[in-house]
Amino acid sequence: MSTPAEAFSSSYAEARAKFRAAAEAAGLDVEAHLHPLRGRDGEELAMDVVRDGPRQAERLLVLSSGCHGVEGYCGSGAQVALLRDREWRAAARAAGVAVLYLHALNPYGFSWLRRVTQENVDLNRNFQDFSKPLPANPSYDEIAHLLLPAHWPPGAEVRQQLDGYLARHGIAALQAAVSGGQYSHPEGLFYGGVNPTWSNVTLRHVLREHGAGARRLGWIDLHTGLGPQGHGERIFACRDDAAALRRARAWWGPEVTSIYDGSSSSALLTGLMWTAAYDEIPQAEYTGIALEFGTVPVMEVIEALRAEHWLENHPQAPAEQAWQIKQRLKDAFYVDSPEWKHQVVEQTSAAVELAVDGLCQPDSE
Repeated sequence: MSTPAEAFSSSYAEARAKFRAAAEAAGLDVEAHLHPLRGRDGEELAMDVVRDGPRQAERLLVLSSGCHGVEGYCGSGAQVALLRDREWRAAARAAGVAVLYLHALNPYGFSWLRRVTQENVDLNRNFQDFSKPLPANPSYDEIAHLLLPAHWPPGAEVRQQLDGYLARHGIAALQAAVSGGQYSHPEGLFYGGVNPTWSNVTLRHVLREHGAGARRLGWIDLHTGLGPQGHGERIFACRDDAAALRRARAWWGPEVTSIYDGSSSSALLTGLMWTAAYDEIPQAEYTGIALEFGTVPVMEVIEALRAEHWLENHPQAPAEQAWQIKQRLKDAFYVDSPEWKHQVVEQTSAAVELAVDGLCQPDSE
């Protein structure tokens, strides 16, 4: 009998192979949406889609991984574990809920150990109306030159200036400035882009195709990097809507947090991916969360991201330094221990079971 840890992988290629094998063993077809580029080891890249349940199902649960590339190490493992769980799959089918597994939304970032897409775009800041003026982030503008200095590691002057910003404004303000989303520094952190990425376009296509018959829609998007290590924070992932928040808390419990009221470990963000649910499956009542698993303290995460973005902008960096930076990024978003992996599988399993129950509740009307 396999253990939860065996569902996880050490590379994108291994993760994809395990996902596809688990689907095949479950008797499910894999729909591969091929990415135009190749992976770090020359491998094929794809957003792989598996549907467990009839096309005409009115209740649809989406479970997605790898929105932020390197975070796919966590999400893929959880998806593989669920595909191998016959009892869970039978319960969802018996409840009349179809489950849509979206593996590696951003396969490029997953393979290349990046959080962003090939365009340096944060996919979860990329869902904007690009025909309109994009949001400004003057706080990021103020510290952009400090976040990605000319040399790495940063010199004493850069560190002192960032420490001064932190002392004046606090860690929450720094996190908001850095991670909220910005559209004026293409080589910078948390860049939202100026047009839809391949992952944006492909995801919308998948949602339209598979959501056409849905009347009720649930979505759990798997993430890492915020909060206490091993804890899966359930973060409200809908528009700022009081009725939807009440529904999310009825499904997943009163501990569901929100970026809109400041209760989440996440800052208030812009260009969020799950807003595509409203655009592409407009007939369905939508309820969703991001399940965010903690890894290391937030400042360590930010430092790892700064280093990796610096490396991308300085490809001539020595090989040993490049390896250390990439490994640091992976460690910031993926805890390679049996205990952490068990926590991820256990909490994801609980969340999907609650989602099935929620989708089967009487209509809100």
